[in-house]
Amino acid sequence: MSRGEEGGYPFSILLSYQYWLFGLTYIFLFYFHSSFLIPGFYLQKQYKAYGIIIFLLFTLVFFLKPFDQLVSQGVMPPPRNDIPHGPPPPGGIIRLHGRGLWKFDIVSTFLFFMVLALGMATQISRRWRMTEQRAARAEADKTKAELSFLKAQINPHFLFNTLNNIYSLAISKSEHTAESIMKLSNIMRYVTDETIQDFVPLESEVSCVADYIDLQRLRLGKKVTLDFTVTGNPHHKKIPPLVLMTFVENVFKYGVSSHEASEITISINADEKGILFYSRNRIFNNHKVTERSGIGIDNTKKRLNHLYPGAHSLLIKNENGFFTVALTLPG
Repeated sequence: MSRGEEGGYPFSILLSYQYWLFGLTYIFLFYFHSSFLIPGFYLQKQYKAYGIIIFLLFTLVFFLKPFDQLVSQGVMPPPRNDIPHGPPPPGGIIRLHGRGLWKFDIVSTFLFFMVLALGMATQISRRWRMTEQRAARAEADKTKAELSFLKAQINPHFLFNTLNNIYSLAISKSEHTAESIMKLSNIMRYVTDETIQDFVPLESEVSCVADYIDLQRLRLGKKVTLDFTVTGNPHHKKIPPLVLMTFVENVFKYGVSSHEASEITISINADEKGILFYSRNRIFNNHKVTERSGIGIDNTKKRLNHLYPGAHSLLIKNENGFFTVALTLPG
């Protein structure tokens, strides 16, 4: 072969039909198997039809011998006249010969099964990822639905108790009735407009708590001592809506008596470490602690577990007639 012929040899390979037969055979086999046979037959448990088609494809490759044709016609250069004929040198290429169409092409057969295995692995991996994604979406949708349900339970529960307080003021013809309605309006605006989100600005929650406490002050007698403090910097911090309101509501529901003196402590602190809520009150009702938890606290625990799995601290104590709540949230 001349030097010019050697230079043009790679291009002659690209132009040969053996090269395109080899490439297109396995490309077709891969996509036909992975995109049609596996989802259409194998995954549908039509194993008999799947096996028959695979056998037909194998028969086609067996008779086409794409690798054998590529080696014999497209890759191996023609023999040179200046090289004496004889047995191949040690380490040289050894080819298996048969007769006619029954010559066995072991490389084509090996590539056939490798392409099938690759297509099967690709489809299984793809199906596994899709299953994982569907499971993750289903879990997220379930969590979102549960949170929405819990909020829907908390909001009417909270508003029902607040309306009862205003009703009592209206019956007694209190001059603070109008102010109470305004406070309730602020609270309802917060409940209806902002609590559709999983997280709201801490300032909004604190403002709602302050309005609620101001509304409660209007009905408190002189026997109740209330200490409400907000410290730190609540700016740029987020919190699940109505989480603090649940505990504040229970403080006034169970920690106020018209016959005995009571002390209520509520504090909210926000710093670089997070958000700390603390409340302490006496228990005057005869309800058991399990009943006291009721809808609000039980649902709040579930919400915190959904939104802060392993990242929050909630300590609730009922000791010596006092009910204490200490909640720490990352901020």
